[in-house]
Amino acid sequence: MTVLGWVSAVSLASWVWLALGRGFFWRTDVRLPERPAPARWPSVVAVVPARDEAEVLPLSLPGLLAQRYPGGARVVLVDDGSSDGTGALAAELGAAGGLPLAVVSPGEPPAGWTGKLWALRRGVEEAGDAEYLLLTDADIAHGPDSLARLVAAAEAGGLDLVSQMARLRVRTGWERLVVPAFVYFFAQLYPFRWSNRPSGRTAAAAGGCSLVRREALERAGGVAAVRGAVIDDVSLARAVKRSGGRTWLGLAEHVDSVRPYPGLAQLWRMVSRSAYAQLRYSPLLLAGTVLGLGLVYLVPPAAAAAGAAGAAAGAGGGPAALLGLAAWALMAATYAPMLRYYGQPAAAAVLLPFTASLYLLMTVDSAVQHRRGRGAAWKGRTYPAPRPGEAG
Repeated sequence: MTVLGWVSAVSLASWVWLALGRGFFWRTDVRLPERPAPARWPSVVAVVPARDEAEVLPLSLPGLLAQRYPGGARVVLVDDGSSDGTGALAAELGAAGGLPLAVVSPGEPPAGWTGKLWALRRGVEEAGDAEYLLLTDADIAHGPDSLARLVAAAEAGGLDLVSQMARLRVRTGWERLVVPAFVYFFAQLYPFRWSNRPSGRTAAAAGGCSLVRREALERAGGVAAVRGAVIDDVSLARAVKRSGGRTWLGLAEHVDSVRPYPGLAQLWRMVSRSAYAQLRYSPLLLAGTVLGLGLVYLVPPAAAAAGAAGAAAGAGGGPAALLGLAAWALMAATYAPMLRYYGQPAAAAVLLPFTASLYLLMTVDSAVQHRRGRGAAWKGRTYPAPRPGEAG
């Protein structure tokens, strides 16, 4: 067998392992379970960090304020130095009724803190002695029973952190191509079933919607424990789990992101701003990731095409073509459930190698931007890599 054939065989073996040996990450059935109402509904404060979010607040904040929650609940929106009237708009929306709303300001973050986490710290402080904190982003629209279902699941399951991966917007062509893959890749990195095992080492959460017990957050060191983390949701879940807490993560059904990503440029920034941080700013991990993405996602279609061309020319290549097609088919089969979850045709799964090539380029660009001093940039702030021993 040719070198291409052997490489194709390794790629196929990798897909067999991914499909069967990585927590069935590709399945989309990890959803928030229905739980009976607790005997007593605990107090909850929803904390919403917001920086220049006037465009999306009218689509998200009213749903949060309209929660049908049987216990005591209120909302704290932390206006993080916005220049577009976010705070005033939030106050106006709050005046229309619903849960009580307070709008506070955190001030500029000190050295070592990301802006969002400094805002969260201020919101947690404002929440006082609430039993639970719902940490939710300004672009997240909640169904009317979202808060009650989260609390019921936490109380019934003895969970310290309950998180749902919000359903992101998929309206434009680029959103349909890139967004489902974003969640698919996240689940591949952090298989939900592994993360939800109390004794498992994997821990992850989705920052857009995370309900955490205040006592568990304090036991984990508070927001300060992850103050410099760019990927703060995963870091928070790790901190809670390390301190003995139980965490749960699944796909959402009634929690949606309303943030638009109309073009490739916006999606590129969404991914590249934290991709190199995900690799712990390691050139070695970057090189391994590039090689791994190439082997797993790019070799199958390349082998199928090159092998078929070689076979047609009488130069061999048939085995490589068959192995490449088998790996490509298995890849598509694992991606199809995520496409169906997003209401997209399963046949689009054959495009995953192209989407993966975009993610590979975004990851490399993330490293390049970091080297140029523009890494982890978001809404006018740029964060350096944490020094050894710092949070993140």
